[in-house]
Amino acid sequence: DKGFDYCGNEKVDLAVWRHARAAIVVNAGASLVAAAGEVTKVEHAIAPMPGGLKVVLKALRVHQWAKNALIFVPVAAAHQLGVSQALLNSLVAFIAFSLCASSVYLLNDMLDLAADRQHHSKCKRPFAAGQLSLLFGLTAAPTLLLVAIGLACLLPIKFMMVLAAYYVATLAYSFGLKQLVMIDVLALAGLYTVRIVAGAAATGIALSFWLLMFAIFIFLSLAIVKRYAELYVMRQQGKLKAKGRGYQVDDLALLQSLGGASGYLSILVLALYVNSPDISVLYKHPKMAWALVPIMLYWISRIWMQTHRGQMHDDPLVFALKDKVSLLTGLAAAIVLWLAV
Repeated sequence: DKGFDYCGNEKVDLAVWRHARAAIVVNAGASLVAAAGEVTKVEHAIAPMPGGLKVVLKALRVHQWAKNALIFVPVAAAHQLGVSQALLNSLVAFIAFSLCASSVYLLNDMLDLAADRQHHSKCKRPFAAGQLSLLFGLTAAPTLLLVAIGLACLLPIKFMMVLAAYYVATLAYSFGLKQLVMIDVLALAGLYTVRIVAGAAATGIALSFWLLMFAIFIFLSLAIVKRYAELYVMRQQGKLKAKGRGYQVDDLALLQSLGGASGYLSILVLALYVNSPDISVLYKHPKMAWALVPIMLYWISRIWMQTHRGQMHDDPLVFALKDKVSLLTGLAAAIVLWLAV
């Protein structure tokens, strides 16, 4: 008895503190500190870290919802942005996917606590930093999922099936696929692509072979960008292997080759589409669309150049939606498509 110090943050810890030499009270209010002081000596009282809505939104990774804008791709590609029902269905699908994704993010962060606390940037995530309790995550994750399912019920059954497939695939990624070399980036590419499939399922728009092939190759390239960027930082820190991943720093050169090749294959698919009779279905001036090829070649090359230089500090898709040059490139592509219609 009294031969140990005990660290706690709840009232249930009082029973242990009663037998401890000293108490270390973490992330607790003044009342718990006072109660601990009545049963033993309080060695340290670490004040609660800043919380509130900002921390909750960070845990939900609301900034990652930008990736779900891919749900609008089928509507845009089919030139149905002016169709109110298609646009409304896409919006509902966007919200449902975002809430479902946040549910998975919470689960993923709770599962990855140990690895995140040793990571150079992930250690700042709310759970890893101690800003949010696990109880919050265990409550919020199923709640968000139930709301997402409720919204999915407003859309065609095919969308519900795609949402369920996305949820299961994301859990599979979190529980094990992310630790398997190359399987992880293929899974990430699939999770990007399934958002486009979800947009089509929500609106009833038929997906073209060309769009799917382009998406798979471009997203595989961006998934490899993400892994390359993480390994680059580890090399700068003198580490040899990524914790919780199957990659080593020595894999950087190979990943760069594979990622660049995949990105250029997506441009090849684009060029073949522009040269095919299929383009005439949606575009009256298909020759104008040839300008997309050099625009996209420039963009994917620039993405890889920045990654090679260690300047990619975000999810590449989120980066593209915030990067001025990427936005200007997207605007140029939109103008080309408008002229080709």
